[in-house]
Amino acid sequence: MFKGGIELGRIFGIRTTIDWSWLLIFLLVTWNLAMSVFPAIHPDWSTGLNWLVSIAASLLFFLSVYAHELAHSLVAVAQGLPVRQITLHLFGGVSNIEREPSSPRSEFFISIVGPLTSLILGVLFFVLGSTGLGRFPLPIRAPGPALEQLDPISTLLLWLGPINIILAIFNMIPGFPLDGGRVLRSILWAITNDLRKATRWASRIGQAIAWLFIVVGISMVFGIRVPFFGTGAFSGLWLVFIGWFLNSAAIQAYQQVVVQDILEGIPVSRLMRPDAPTVPAHTTISQLMDNYILGTDEHAFPVMEGDRMVGLVTLDDIRRVRREEWDRVTTAQIMTPAEKLEVVRPGEESAEALNKLVANDVRQLPVIQDGRLVGLLRRTDILRWLQTHSA
Repeated sequence: MFKGGIELGRIFGIRTTIDWSWLLIFLLVTWNLAMSVFPAIHPDWSTGLNWLVSIAASLLFFLSVYAHELAHSLVAVAQGLPVRQITLHLFGGVSNIEREPSSPRSEFFISIVGPLTSLILGVLFFVLGSTGLGRFPLPIRAPGPALEQLDPISTLLLWLGPINIILAIFNMIPGFPLDGGRVLRSILWAITNDLRKATRWASRIGQAIAWLFIVVGISMVFGIRVPFFGTGAFSGLWLVFIGWFLNSAAIQAYQQVVVQDILEGIPVSRLMRPDAPTVPAHTTISQLMDNYILGTDEHAFPVMEGDRMVGLVTLDDIRRVRREEWDRVTTAQIMTPAEKLEVVRPGEESAEALNKLVANDVRQLPVIQDGRLVGLLRRTDILRWLQTHSA
């Protein structure tokens, strides 16, 4: 378990997690299949069989989504880009690639491989399921006598096939940051030779498509039948929700590129605090509060033994100790040991340092050179630089 979800382990060295919101969509998909889709096709199936096939179909669908994201991640790693983790959530999944691709070509291949994976899986499932009929059937959502004769496995496969093909088509919508939007960005990037400009254009197109989803969804809520999407309050609200998510994601993706652009080429040594206050390892918490924290805006202090940093103590560490023990407990007893800390070098790019801050969910990073502490890089230092240079 971890904050924000469930960790499943690592595949090909990439951490896999499930956000809590994924459980909601898993239950909704399973419920819809068990109560509506499969009973309409097989009225003779028992309730238990309906639920069993529905759970299997939902699990295989999300495994397909995971395969889609894993394809993105493996190509990214092959291109030299670090991948923090793959997360399954309410809207499917996302590969947390820590850096932007180095070229339009790299961006194109990383983006296109996911939809291609979904398309291949969809066709494969569709063909395998069709063997139960001896021919290619109508979509699984159109019940008929032929489909009623299908066994549970063929039924499951014929549902998985079209749904994966739809997933591939949806992801190729040219709305950044969907895969289609990233493919579009790679083309614009190749034309303009300017990642920031290409991202701005792709982001605006993505926002336009997101607002189109929102308008269509609201129309459906008020009873207007829209081709392909149909009508109804639930479907309309879901489309509005997707549009809102895409709009927010498009804005955030562009902001991230702007931040990376501003920090490009700026070394950590230029933003770090070289005179960061330190505390001896034998300092008690009471001494730390009275002599170092009160009256300042400091939240973290490197803990020293002589001229060697042995750890880092933060306000969060102090809050975990009862007030009556402050006179007895030392910083060395509550600190995070140096070997467990993420650190940066003075010559490292600030953009890479920001990625480490975000990935580890910390406010500061010790700056180490030749095994010695030379400064402290804080989020506030980076934010101050961004505010000064963001115009």
